[in-house]
Amino acid sequence: MSLHALARPFLRLIPPEAAHRLTIAALAAGLGPGESAPDDPILGSRVWGLDFANPVGLAAGFDKDGRAMAPMLGLGFGFVEVGSVTPQPQFGNPRPRIFRLAEDEAIINRLGFNSGGIEAAAPRLARFRQGSKSKGIVGVNLGKNHDSDDAASDYAAGAAALADAADYLVINVSSPNTPGLRALQERKHLTGIIERVRDALPSDPPPLLLKIAPDLAEQDVSDIARLALTGMVDGLIISNSTIARPGALRSRHKGEAGGLSGKPLMAPSTALLSEIYRQTHGKVPLIGTGGIASGADAYAKIRAGASLVQLYTALVYQGPALVRRIKIDLAESLRRDGFARLEEAIGADHV
Repeated sequence: MSLHALARPFLRLIPPEAAHRLTIAALAAGLGPGESAPDDPILGSRVWGLDFANPVGLAAGFDKDGRAMAPMLGLGFGFVEVGSVTPQPQFGNPRPRIFRLAEDEAIINRLGFNSGGIEAAAPRLARFRQGSKSKGIVGVNLGKNHDSDDAASDYAAGAAALADAADYLVINVSSPNTPGLRALQERKHLTGIIERVRDALPSDPPPLLLKIAPDLAEQDVSDIARLALTGMVDGLIISNSTIARPGALRSRHKGEAGGLSGKPLMAPSTALLSEIYRQTHGKVPLIGTGGIASGADAYAKIRAGASLVQLYTALVYQGPALVRRIKIDLAESLRRDGFARLEEAIGADHV
């Protein structure tokens, strides 16, 4: 029996944020799983000049300050994303701010970019790159400070400080838990932010991605698709958590404020992913995230247009063994449908 299986009943008895802190501390102390088995070659792909052994990534939010990169890569993820990292340390919103919706296999959070800031993440990322366990793709998700009135400067500061240690960078303007943040997804704001970030990057920059919300208006979706086609960003992550509350939710916490993630997000985030793929004509690499809890879910994202996928919430309910199950099921699905490699399945539902 795995350490996680033994600890899971205890972790569910304590508040979600405390359980998360204990999990991160255990991983940082070396109590995580051993190295995973080699990936099935059919799962390999090349995106942005990076070689991914498999397309299954850890979404931002789990490892905010870069404490558990090597253990999570060791679990079998093809890549992990650290953050969101804000320029200055900040506590975030008042507790309690994470709520388990167990009946719905979902979570509502209103963390508000709690972060140790650049000063916490940068040294860990640098040590990871220099260490013997630095093999693996690590992206860095950038946020803005709650009290900042210059979002572009915040994102530029994060990019300048962390670009050298990141395989890719993400501008996160889609969290629902920082006042005014989602308004930055409007074209008039986005263009200026991206230009400032580009100016702050080194001469040989990592790929720059944009993470968007699932609740965008049609015009904003079209504007972002057109912006991506200009090459201002190298890819999109679709999507962040949602402020919507589907009527089928059963948990007593369903009315809590914050972003909803987990199974209820699968359908709307995949629909947006498909629409963005359609509007960008498959020319912009997309990362599909939101609601993935099985190999079938990951495969659906890929067929809808995702080059890569990410998950987080499902780990809370199914544990780390989920990663291996997803990869096995995904490889079987690819072969069942006659694909020789993963790239052939990307956007297959649009053909």
